[in-house]
Amino acid sequence: MTAPRSVAGASAGADGRDAQPGDDGGAIGPDLGPHPSGIEMRLVVGSLHLLERLFLILVALMTVGAAWQLLGQMWTTGLVELADILLMFLFTEVLAMTAVFYSARKASFIYPIFIAITALARLVVLQSKDMAPENIVFEASAILLLCISAGILGRWGLARPR
Repeated sequence: MTAPRSVAGASAGADGRDAQPGDDGGAIGPDLGPHPSGIEMRLVVGSLHLLERLFLILVALMTVGAAWQLLGQMWTTGLVELADILLMFLFTEVLAMTAVFYSARKASFIYPIFIAITALARLVVLQSKDMAPENIVFEASAILLLCISAGILGRWGLARPR
């Protein structure tokens, strides 16, 4: 029986292979010091989750406030335009995205796409009179691309949080 080969001054590693000079035992990346304890990890992660929840509530409250402002403006002018309806739809999508993220703890990719589609459509409606025709084509193409993306995500189930 032969003795295991080893490099001078090196010994066999924990996995049974010969350790090489400068071998760190298979660790990946630089050693960043001691790992945080379980209590520290729970405290940091818990604090970040609490901040996340507070910001989600703040986003929802700001969205509701903006919707009330728009409703008040429409009430005082007595006029409801297509741009106002699209803006209300944007507010609805932001609230839906916030609700899904708050309840499921995961973000769905399809809500931001819907928001982008509605925002671009609103932009086209508001500025189409003053825009160059090629810019309208570019924005319509962007809407089409976003619609295709939403269709792909929805078709293969990638849009829903897991």
